Amino acid sequence: MGDSTSQPSPQTVRRTAEADSRDSVRAAAALEERNRRLARAGVEAAQQLLASRYRLDTSQEGFELLRGASQRSNIKLHTLADAVVRVPGPIAGAARWFPRRRRLPAPGLPGLMPAGEEGSVSHGTVLDRGLRRVMHITATGMGNVQLTEQGMLRLEKHVGLNRRFTEFFAFVGDSTTLCAQAAQTGHQSTVKDVEASDVFDDASRETILQTGSRAAHSLPIISPAGQVIGVVSSHHEQPLPGFSRLQLAALEATGAVVGRWLHWHRSTLVLDALEHLHATASAV
Repeated sequence: MGDSTSQPSPQTVRRTAEADSRDSVRAAAALEERNRRLARAGVEAAQQLLASRYRLDTSQEGFELLRGASQRSNIKLHTLADAVVRVPGPIAGAARWFPRRRRLPAPGLPGLMPAGEEGSVSHGTVLDRGLRRVMHITATGMGNVQLTEQGMLRLEKHVGLNRRFTEFFAFVGDSTTLCAQAAQTGHQSTVKDVEASDVFDDASRETILQTGSRAAHSLPIISPAGQVIGVVSSHHEQPLPGFSRLQLAALEATGAVVGRWLHWHRSTLVLDALEHLHATASAV
């Protein structure tokens, strides 16, 4: 007797492939729309707050204030918007937003930048150097940096990861990922085998695997006060046995160095931009 198991016809295979392709396109479009919505939400909240605080006629005027301060200070619009919402506002009628603020020099960036350059280096360069230092310690060519914003982790830098990955993890707000768990606990965490780990939900796991990552490590970026302000993650082509004590110590030191500088940036350059925004809005 012949084999009763029938093979799908070429037409069925083609229709299945076309349906899968349509599903992938729809999923990608949904992710892009989610990311646009979340990116807009932070800016819109800030411009509405500014319009209310300074009694502007429209929220668009609040946006113009925000954009002007962003361009003048060379600080990303979404970073400044997050600060407007996060930082307590000025006293009504006060000439200065931060009248008693002490402006401190930039902390050093040992292992990342030569001494003396820490005050002139850009925010993006520090994130890039921190990421590449972590990738060097963990011996990989894939990694990313996320910073806390709007109660989530927002992707800021990445190396060696495809677009599907970066779109999926552009904003992380739940605990079904390694980076979110590292941010919640404030401790380094390693997934030695992504495929076998129960850290991830199915969608996160599949997205990580399809970009070529079989293992991952997440390092929290911690401010001097102990606050988690971001996460650096490395991704690896093969399952990992783990890292040595020396590697973990070097990673922790890198997270502390980057954390000190980012804290300085937030408490100095970002507040400088807010102060200028306040002076401009008060003059209006």
